[in-house]
Amino acid sequence: MAIMSIADAYKAAIREEMRRDPSVYVLGEDEDIPGGMGGAFTVTNGIGEEFGSNIAVPTADGSALEFKGMDDFGKIRCINTPISEIMISGVCVGSAMAGMKPVADLQYGDFLFCMMDQLVNQAAKMCYMSNGQVHVPMVMRAPCGATNRGAQHAQSLESYFMHVPGLKVICPSTAYDAKGMMIQAIRDPNPVLVFEHKLLYGGKRKEAGQLSAMGEVPDGEYTVPFGKAAIRREGKDITIVANMLMWYKAVQAAEELEKDGISVEIIDPRSLVPFDYDTVLESIKKTGKLMIVHEDHYNCGWGAQLASYVAEHAITDLDAPVVRLAATDTPTPFSPGLEKFVIPSAKTITEAATRLAAL
Repeated sequence: MAIMSIADAYKAAIREEMRRDPSVYVLGEDEDIPGGMGGAFTVTNGIGEEFGSNIAVPTADGSALEFKGMDDFGKIRCINTPISEIMISGVCVGSAMAGMKPVADLQYGDFLFCMMDQLVNQAAKMCYMSNGQVHVPMVMRAPCGATNRGAQHAQSLESYFMHVPGLKVICPSTAYDAKGMMIQAIRDPNPVLVFEHKLLYGGKRKEAGQLSAMGEVPDGEYTVPFGKAAIRREGKDITIVANMLMWYKAVQAAEELEKDGISVEIIDPRSLVPFDYDTVLESIKKTGKLMIVHEDHYNCGWGAQLASYVAEHAITDLDAPVVRLAATDTPTPFSPGLEKFVIPSAKTITEAATRLAAL
């Protein structure tokens, strides 16, 4: 057992799977370049040293260039790519269909929009179109969340891809889940999108406003199955379902609400496709009240799907309307003050929960 950041937990998972299975490789921009961080958030730092990199460096005498070695299988499995997300996704789909298992690193999840045809029309549909004869076992890692970088580097895009049959969508938020779910994703025969909040990584790159998500991680291999939510805090008055950074904010709010005698149960879905509706419905039977909190926009965010499902299957268990708290329907502002205004906070969760408790 070791205490790890989420960034290091992802790295541990990827390393272990690359050692176990020579078909697993990583690719992306600045994956492991000399003097670099290992992707944008340090997850792949050092991978090229062990598994070979396509970066050429000067020889000791400076007379020539040479690759940074190969792995034990005679392969280079850390591929640094040009700044071309459409190329990264194309390589992923093609190599996965050919029997490889790519783990791609996007510097920012916003760039998933550059990949939409490959992800939606190719990766997601190939198994269905081939009657199960062709699988696309690829993992697309997508950093998300607002961190004072403006509208094109701050989005939470989970709901876009929940709408696409054939894609699995996960959002680990602890170091334990990060390792276990990443191993599960790499071993899955289908394409998996992994949303990773930038303020939860930890590691060597420091972000303003980041939270500590350090946690215990087993040394050996283990998996965390998709489609099973985690109850982060038990309570009896209100159920709050929140993912990634937001469940940490919800815990802060719950501690304040407890001072006023309001008991909050907090559920972290961890996996959005497949989604663990049963755990939410069981909690609602106990509390009678549901609040959904996410950093995605309010309009058609994943909370809308959950609210609709609850209305369809458990409306008689509710004592009050479902409350959704989300980012406002506006591009994320670059101004730090305005960004804080549009993104849910512990304070706004506390206020909304207090109103809900009074109903």
